[in-house]
Amino acid sequence: LPLCFIQLLLFFCFVFHCVLCDYLQQYYNLKNDPLGRIKRSGPSFTSKVKDMQIFFGLNVTGTLDSDTLEVMRSPRCGVPDVEEYSHIQGMRWNKNVITYRYILWYTRDLPRSTVDSLIESAFSVWARASSLTFVRSNTHNADIMVEFVTYAHGDLFPFDGPRGTLAHAFGPGSGVGGDTHFDDSEHWTAGEAGFNLFVVAAHEFGHALGLKHSRNPESLMYPNYKAFNPANLLSSEDVANIKALYSPVRGHLNNDKCAADLTFDAVSTLGDATFFFRERYLWIKHNQRDDIKEGPISNFMPKIETSIDAAFWDIFFSWTESIFWTVKGSRVKGKARKLSHFGFPVWVQEVDAAVHIPKTRRTLFFVHDIYWSYNENRKVMDFGYPKYISEGFPGLNSTINAAIHKDGFIYFFVGPQVYKYDYTQKHVVGVEKANSWLGC
Repeated sequence: LPLCFIQLLLFFCFVFHCVLCDYLQQYYNLKNDPLGRIKRSGPSFTSKVKDMQIFFGLNVTGTLDSDTLEVMRSPRCGVPDVEEYSHIQGMRWNKNVITYRYILWYTRDLPRSTVDSLIESAFSVWARASSLTFVRSNTHNADIMVEFVTYAHGDLFPFDGPRGTLAHAFGPGSGVGGDTHFDDSEHWTAGEAGFNLFVVAAHEFGHALGLKHSRNPESLMYPNYKAFNPANLLSSEDVANIKALYSPVRGHLNNDKCAADLTFDAVSTLGDATFFFRERYLWIKHNQRDDIKEGPISNFMPKIETSIDAAFWDIFFSWTESIFWTVKGSRVKGKARKLSHFGFPVWVQEVDAAVHIPKTRRTLFFVHDIYWSYNENRKVMDFGYPKYISEGFPGLNSTINAAIHKDGFIYFFVGPQVYKYDYTQKHVVGVEKANSWLGC
């Protein structure tokens, strides 16, 4: 081959390699080695490719096959899949009336009145699904600042020109928290051609309210761009997540243990008692007594001031906001630690449920529609995980809220119901109400 052709081929290979590395660095936290280099054959690169394949539900090969490359080439949101803009991102706005302000720069692709209408409609999507109200403001201290910019624009997260990254938003907080930027190198439209501003804005405002990316392609918070039906923009997952984040009952939770719709965030044994968690509230039922102690979690575990998402075992771990505590005898031992301690991919920011199986010395962790198996003897995740919950537990097709092992069965708490599951025979053997576990 002519030397010039070989040089041109090597140049394109180098550019292609850089683009792939940029993708994994931006969205999956790929790090350079101490000399600033990245090897596509290295363990870190392969691990990040696997993380990305797991997130998008692809075959987990660790190699850049055609399906993986196709996803990487898709236009998408600029917010990482594996971590938030954590140095400026909070969890939620501590109010239900949120202000927004236009717009230092409008796009030239659409009339200003159309842009205003589409942005207002995008906020209305979340208002209809929650207790939130959005008010347009002309002040410089509005919560969410909206603007169209190109390339480097002052926030350390430059855009990349047409296609690629379409927009990004910062989570709730002071300063740039909540601010939402659209790449004006894109062709913005109000219809099916180009990129629909209404759809992209609604996605980004989800981030500005505190929501993370979803693995569910039907979710508005799925990172890659899709043309959604405007009448059904939010999935049931989106609605549930925004309601959970901005529940109107926060702070005055209905603590009626016999309520027909009672649900638990986590359930665990601790000594001779069973602990039931819901938001920041706790019920404790001793196995040999009928009385039930209850109250704010902080009354029993003073070091824990947040809600509990999952818990397991006598010396158990509780998760919230990507951290866990070790608790023994109602005393918190040491400091909170990161969830990555267990070997999860970095994109796993929370666990829905966890349950320890004494016979196998395994702890199962449930995250959305998949689960992991953790070997307590070797302190590592078992090979071949994660797996889909529906494959490992036929008959269970919902997100798991809580789980507990008792008398040889696993009890899965799904909403206000509890499924008694025969782990050996792989089927549901009974269904009961969650409140029955509190004597109702």
